[in-house]
Amino acid sequence: MKTLYMVRHAKSSWKHDVIDHQRPLKKRGENDATLVSEKIATEVPAPQKMISSDAVRALTTATYFKKTFGISEDDFSTNHDLYDFSGQNVMKIIKNLDDTLDRVMIVGHNHAFTSVANMLGNSYIENVPTCGFVMLEFETDSWSNITTGKTARTLFPRDLK
Repeated sequence: MKTLYMVRHAKSSWKHDVIDHQRPLKKRGENDATLVSEKIATEVPAPQKMISSDAVRALTTATYFKKTFGISEDDFSTNHDLYDFSGQNVMKIIKNLDDTLDRVMIVGHNHAFTSVANMLGNSYIENVPTCGFVMLEFETDSWSNITTGKTARTLFPRDLK
């Protein structure tokens, strides 16, 4: 069985005069990342590997989950291809994951994450909100073979407020 955890970056700030890739989290995003990471870490096993978009807002969100799950530097990486909004690059990353890994967390962006969650899960999600967590399970031994799996768990910031 393969399990994919997907986390959309937390709420970002538009008040800074920076390019999209450099936008930081706003205070609400930091609070949501704390809430969601702490709650989900009590419910699911830690991922064996975490991969984050290298955009500031995604990478900052990922650091909350990394710390909460106790993920080592060796098991954490960034991948610019997760700075994707269509989902094509996200799917390539998922399909090319190392088959020795059974649980992987990716941190990235919409609309890609909502599209991928709906393509690979068995429950329709209208929109994965900022700092939304989606857990997908697949009955396969190889990431390259995944098709529709089971949407095993979702956790959105609004569920905790």
